[in-house]
Amino acid sequence: MKSRPLALTLGDPAGVGPEIIVKAWRALRAEPLSFFAVGDFATLAAASDGGPVHRIAAPQEAKRVFADALPVLDLPLPAPATPGRPDPAAAPLVIRWIETAVDLALRGEIGAVVTAPIAKAPLYAAGFKFPGHTEFLGELTAAAPHVGARGPIMMLTARDLRVTLVTVHAPLARVPGLLSTETIVHAGLVTAEALRRDFGVATPRVAVAGLNPHAGESGSIGREEVELVEPAVHALRALGVDASGPYPADSMFPAEMRARYDAALCLYHDQALIPVKMLDFWGGVNVSLGLPIVRTSPDHGTAFDIAGRGIARADSLIAAVRLAADIAKRRAA
Repeated sequence: MKSRPLALTLGDPAGVGPEIIVKAWRALRAEPLSFFAVGDFATLAAASDGGPVHRIAAPQEAKRVFADALPVLDLPLPAPATPGRPDPAAAPLVIRWIETAVDLALRGEIGAVVTAPIAKAPLYAAGFKFPGHTEFLGELTAAAPHVGARGPIMMLTARDLRVTLVTVHAPLARVPGLLSTETIVHAGLVTAEALRRDFGVATPRVAVAGLNPHAGESGSIGREEVELVEPAVHALRALGVDASGPYPADSMFPAEMRARYDAALCLYHDQALIPVKMLDFWGGVNVSLGLPIVRTSPDHGTAFDIAGRGIARADSLIAAVRLAADIAKRRAA
């Protein structure tokens, strides 16, 4: 496991991905791990501002050069990228970089995939049909063998908080119709399995959020808790998961409550993302659960407005690399 590097995909080359990858390499080059970037060498060389960047032909070369230069598996763009100006012409390469990293992970040549942010609009113009990275990774790995409950399920981590989501990039008006006892149970099973396998939690405790204010007040402010969430909690318990809830989402996230569970299972995007970003805006990490590969990413977007200015913070990417390396070691063990 120690000989397998991580692969960092470049993301949208006009975003902050290139500069935060360079900053992550500078911060982590002395640590007992190694990674290489999958993307356009010229873009990363420009982002390095004269710093050492080294082309590699295969993943196993990364460890040898990592302490001295940022290794890059060069899959070049058709035209130079301009920071802050996304170009739909780059979209096929952005997709190819992800596909290449996933293929390397499936073949066991790397320990994990860490993805820099992508922008959906340029990808949609090129025919990309997925709401985001997580769903695309699920498609790319669907045929591969996998131990345990299969996802993909999104988890966000921030300090001592882990949250997972039943629905992700769905309009709020559609969320109630997308929820079912089965989808909640599935997300709970994937969450519990990942806590055991990837985070070393022997007996995971999963707290399930309600959908409505005050968790529905016994059905007086909505019936979803009574008809969907409570049956899901009972089903999870019957399947051996230490699940509890539904809890009012507005009182689940103080420190005293966080100490009572290992992951909070949330029902929609902002219910999970707001507490994560309030707790650690710069250092949150996105983890894809229920996949046959390890994948993490920074919990932020492409930030085209500041791309190329050298001011983007790499805290979240650095945390994502460290977490990917930790999970990869646990899976190997």
